[in-house]
Amino acid sequence: MLLTAALAFGVGAGATAALTLTGNIDSVDTDSLLAAVDRPEAVEPTDPNGGDDLNIVIMGSDSRDGENGSFASSENTGGARSDTTMVMHISADRSRVELVSIPRDSTVDVPACPTTDGTTTSPLRHTKFNAAFAQGVLAGRDVASGALCTMATIESLTGVRMDGFIVVDFAGFQKMIDALGGVQICIPQDISAPEAGNLVLSAGVQELDGATALQYARARKGQGLGDGSDLGRIGRQQELMAALARTVLSKNLLTDSPALLRFLGAVTGSLTMSENFASVQGLAGLAYSSRNLRPDTITFMTVPYGADPSNPNNVRWTDEADVVWDNINNDRPANAAPEASSDDASGSASDAEAASSSPSTGSDASTDAGAAAVADTPEPAPSPSETKEAGREAFTGADVTAVCG
Repeated sequence: MLLTAALAFGVGAGATAALTLTGNIDSVDTDSLLAAVDRPEAVEPTDPNGGDDLNIVIMGSDSRDGENGSFASSENTGGARSDTTMVMHISADRSRVELVSIPRDSTVDVPACPTTDGTTTSPLRHTKFNAAFAQGVLAGRDVASGALCTMATIESLTGVRMDGFIVVDFAGFQKMIDALGGVQICIPQDISAPEAGNLVLSAGVQELDGATALQYARARKGQGLGDGSDLGRIGRQQELMAALARTVLSKNLLTDSPALLRFLGAVTGSLTMSENFASVQGLAGLAYSSRNLRPDTITFMTVPYGADPSNPNNVRWTDEADVVWDNINNDRPANAAPEASSDDASGSASDAEAASSSPSTGSDASTDAGAAAVADTPEPAPSPSETKEAGREAFTGADVTAVCG
């Protein structure tokens, strides 16, 4: 759901204070107006963290403040929650990105967390993962405190340092899709979800605008949405993010600095970020240094999990999760096989192919369909045996996760 923010904004390392960037700036398209004038060459943006791998916590918040009040539903109980959380790993050589979804219903221990007003939250034991965000918001009375507690919880659980965070609210997500002109995605079967803003989609390849994409990302219950679980929703969100990645890359936002900055201006007013994201030029620099990313070098996966024997409504991370976090900590493809853990720790581009296979299946995936999505060239429909199951298997932006006849 948040990959566009991740690719287009990037991160810096270090600070944990937070700020909300505003996008209410009058603008003039100088590139078009001065196109006929002999001008100096543009200076390439500089990546403030070149040579370092980065781990960023990406969150979706249902805060009802400001513009988000119009998205309130009968399920809202006040405050702010983060039901979508992922860790985005950007390799040091900027050749690959892995996004690891953390189920909100994971049974975890939440440590005591600092807040922006100087207070400290009480620790929680054997609770749901998304309680960390709610605990921070309750104590610090702002979204940034929720993000801080989520970061602290992930670090406590994984032993991996998080370099910063991005929180996208409902209004920001909708603006992000609209700024890209919509996103194309395969809907494998008819969807009718009255509880998700009366979402109705016909089976087939659909172009979703911001409002419809938001409904699709939030939907859990209804016809065509599976078992109604959060785990099922994670899979659809990952598919949507893969579609976003293909859209961003096909539009060359990562190499077109003026377009990138216009995109940043359109959506930053609805983002809360750690302070190290404050420089728009720095964000553009990281995006520019990642310009060689392709759909097949961006991997989506979910923390390996199993049933929680003490709570049938929750899940627990399995031992395979330790391998994922160790790989990330050592800048290897997140789902590289355990026996590869002692190999090249640089996580070079040649390793990226390994990240397209789930550690539980060990299968290889074709990248032809994803490349065709970018080039808009028709390809034969793949068979079910060639598809990846989003949310349960690791897949890349070039893999097939849904079949549209």
